[in-house]
Amino acid sequence: MDVRQLKYFVTVAETLHFGKAAERLNMTQPPLSQSIMSLEKELGHTLFFRNKRNVQLTPFGEQWLFYVRNSLSSLNALPDIADRLGKGESGTLSLAFISVAGYNILPRLVSHFRQIYPAVELILKEATSDVQLSELLEERIDAGIIIPPEEAQLPGCLDYKKILSESLVAAVPQAWLDNGRLELTHGKLCSRSVINSPLIIFPQKAAPSFYKLVMQYYTNNGTKPNIIQQAIQMQTIISLVASGIGISLVPNSLRHLARTGVAYVELLENLPRLDIGFAWRKNNQSPLLKKLISLADTQVTTG
Repeated sequence: MDVRQLKYFVTVAETLHFGKAAERLNMTQPPLSQSIMSLEKELGHTLFFRNKRNVQLTPFGEQWLFYVRNSLSSLNALPDIADRLGKGESGTLSLAFISVAGYNILPRLVSHFRQIYPAVELILKEATSDVQLSELLEERIDAGIIIPPEEAQLPGCLDYKKILSESLVAAVPQAWLDNGRLELTHGKLCSRSVINSPLIIFPQKAAPSFYKLVMQYYTNNGTKPNIIQQAIQMQTIISLVASGIGISLVPNSLRHLARTGVAYVELLENLPRLDIGFAWRKNNQSPLLKKLISLADTQVTTG
């Protein structure tokens, strides 16, 4: 069975006349009849009732015609699909992201991408930076929004581009502000209040650069943190802050994660800044990926 035979079948089904069908197909009638009989033999079913006066589709032929037309329509669309795939206007792209990206870069990036490329299926997956790096190396995702490791620790087969830089703020129990436990100056939290409070922090393994940034803040203030709890999700960290067990230093965009009992306060001194960026495999030549990276370039900002 080939496409030519299927087209012959549809033409005969539309004309219900082998002579007219042959004329439309610019061929003689005998090879057309032969091709239809060969198709029927291969299918094991009769497609047409034939006599000297007329030609009619069999019940099987009527039903099969529907599927053949759909199949030919899909085949006819293949060149256009190939063109759109080649131009990066169609297809599938998998993007992983750290949880904090959901409060800054991700929503507007996805929104703009979908407006420009509505035919692309964008598969989103939340994961920590270390998991994303592993999945990039294993080719399980196309790209990731990560907190970058130090340059020397970034695998050589991966590329990285910064798309966001934002300051850290303190997420603190609202009750601690209300009862005066924390010292504010012009509405900002002084370093003394930070370093004297129990700390809830993201694990070092999950995001070494973020962990190091927080540790450096304490080093700059001549001390080490009293880490009371580690948690792998920002939502969990904020929930723990709400419970009143400690404070946390988090990206400024996390202010969008409103939680009863939690206040976000700017730091007065030694403001640490966190970079967030785009990582992908250097050998990934997907046109879709190139377009996403290009669009991400336009989203570069600070906060």
